[in-house]
Amino acid sequence: MQDRTDPVQDRTDPVRGGTDSIQDGRAGRRLSWPWFLAVVVVYAGIIQGLGYLIGVDTSYSDSQFPTTESLVRNALIPIGASIVFAAAVVTWLGWWGEVLRYRAPVRRWVRWVPISMIAVALIALNYGHLADQSISLVACLLLLGLFVGVGEELMFRGIGVHVFRRAGFTEGKVALYSSLVFGLVHVTNAFGQGAQAIVQALVVSTSGYFFYLCLRVGGVILLPMLVHGLWDTSLISNLVGDQPQAALGMVLIILLQVVLIIVLLVKRPPIETGAAPAAPN
Repeated sequence: MQDRTDPVQDRTDPVRGGTDSIQDGRAGRRLSWPWFLAVVVVYAGIIQGLGYLIGVDTSYSDSQFPTTESLVRNALIPIGASIVFAAAVVTWLGWWGEVLRYRAPVRRWVRWVPISMIAVALIALNYGHLADQSISLVACLLLLGLFVGVGEELMFRGIGVHVFRRAGFTEGKVALYSSLVFGLVHVTNAFGQGAQAIVQALVVSTSGYFFYLCLRVGGVILLPMLVHGLWDTSLISNLVGDQPQAALGMVLIILLQVVLIIVLLVKRPPIETGAAPAAPN
C-alpha cells in the first residue's frame, strides 16, 4: 500500500514557513510575534486610516464626540472595521477554540480585579451627563463600549496572548509583552491628541495587564471583553455631547487603578496557583 503523508503536516505556513500543525499539538496556523506586530500595525492603521478618511472635524468643540454623527464616523465605523479584521485573522489562523477559552488558573484573590473594575465602572458612569444627551448619542456610546471591548480584547488578549504563549514565553512575559503592545498601539492617538497620548499609552499598558488577569479569572475572553467595554464606556461618558463634563467617578477609576498597581508591585501577592509567597522586603 502506498504511504500517504498527512496533508495537515504537509501544508506550509506562509507566515513562519512551517506547517499548520505546530509542534506543541495546538491546532491552527503559526504566527510569530514579529508577524503579530505587523498584524497590529495593520489593525491600528485601519482605525486611524478610516478615522482620517471618513471622520468628522471636532476641533470646534471641547468634546471628543459632540454629536452622534461624530461618534459614529470617528469611532464606531473604524473600530467596527477593526473587529472584522481581527475576526478574519483569528479565522485564518484557525484559533477560535483557543482564543475563546484560556486555561491558566489563578489564586482566588485575583477575582477581585474584575469584580472591582466592573463595580467602579458602573459607579463612575456619568449618569447625569448622559441624561442630558440624545437617545441616539447614548445608544451609540453603549455600542462603542461594546465595540472597543470586543475588538481590543480579540486582538490583544485573544491573538496577542496566544502568540506569546505559543512562542514559549512564561505567563509573566505573556502578560507583560501583550500589555506593552496594547499600550504602544494607543500611541497612534498622538495624531489627534498630541503628547498626552504617550501618558495614555503608559496607563493603558497597566490596564492591559488587569484585562489579562480578567482573562485568567474567567477562563473565557468574554469576561475581559465585558470589563473592558464597561471601563471604556464609563471613561467616555464624560466626553460626549456639546459640553464634556468631568465627574467624581473619574477619581474612582484612577484611584482603583493606582490601588491595583500598588497591590501588585508593593505587596506582590502570588498570582499563580501553588506559587510561593513573595519574600518580605
